[in-house]
Amino acid sequence: MTENIRHFLDLDVLDAALLRHLVDEARQRKQARQGCSQGAPDDDAPLAGQVLALLFEKPSTRTRVSFDVGMRQLGGETLILNRDVTQLGRGETVSDTARVLSRYVDALMVRSDSHDTLLELAAAARIPVVNGLTDHSHPCQLLADILTFEEHKGPITNRSVAWIGDGNNVATSWIHAAVKFDFELRLACPAGLKPEAKVLDWARREGGHILLTEDPQEAAVHADCIVTDTWVSMGDNDAEQRMEMLAPYQVDAALMTLADHQAIFMHCLPAHRGEEVTAEVLDGSQSVVMDGAENRLHAQKSILVWCLSGWDK
Repeated sequence: MTENIRHFLDLDVLDAALLRHLVDEARQRKQARQGCSQGAPDDDAPLAGQVLALLFEKPSTRTRVSFDVGMRQLGGETLILNRDVTQLGRGETVSDTARVLSRYVDALMVRSDSHDTLLELAAAARIPVVNGLTDHSHPCQLLADILTFEEHKGPITNRSVAWIGDGNNVATSWIHAAVKFDFELRLACPAGLKPEAKVLDWARREGGHILLTEDPQEAAVHADCIVTDTWVSMGDNDAEQRMEMLAPYQVDAALMTLADHQAIFMHCLPAHRGEEVTAEVLDGSQSVVMDGAENRLHAQKSILVWCLSGWDK
């Protein structure tokens, strides 16, 4: 990986103090924009004259729009690329693509089917690369989630979060976040859909407070936050089997009553009402999912400013 370039690839490889700074800076940027139209640039426009390329291998709503709007608010511009309309779709190597884009743009956001593709791009690029989502992790989502939690519940340190469902890429980033932000994470996953063993081993070596169970009720008891995600992600080819395995892991009103009476519910979206969560919970008073979606914008702006500016963090 090229030295002295600030990539944002995964939470586990970044310093905890930096991650705390990113969340705090995102909160400040959000507060500074109160009353502004979405099209208005930030007062400091710190990335004026810079271009962010957005490379997508997967369909996207929140990632595409939040990075596009966020870069514009920071004073910069964006270029949206889909794999099938680039030479990547015709056999050009990932490393060659990274080298070429490094000559044209100032930073690259990648939403990929493969974490290896992300790492290969970062290794060859001479510009910052940001992980917008891979099959392994979703770190931008987690900074937005930490910001959302703290807006509603105060500091997340020493609090408890219950993850209910598939031990997927988002769950991996929750595990990373639990270590870096020092909170308890309880993961309730069926036996066949647990998080990667190497991720859990890393968390334990780092002293993380991680509970792994197959019982969603055990995870939910007195939790400050309940989190879930879709049961079938893009690229999964075992939908029927997954639905059967995960049916006991639906977040419903009964499960929420086991959590703290002021607990919040989070979901990174898109959600499937009646599958991983009931409409009653998703649209209920404890749900902060739309705040979480909005906070993707602010968290990613903070990430971009760090990647492309001279912060001494």
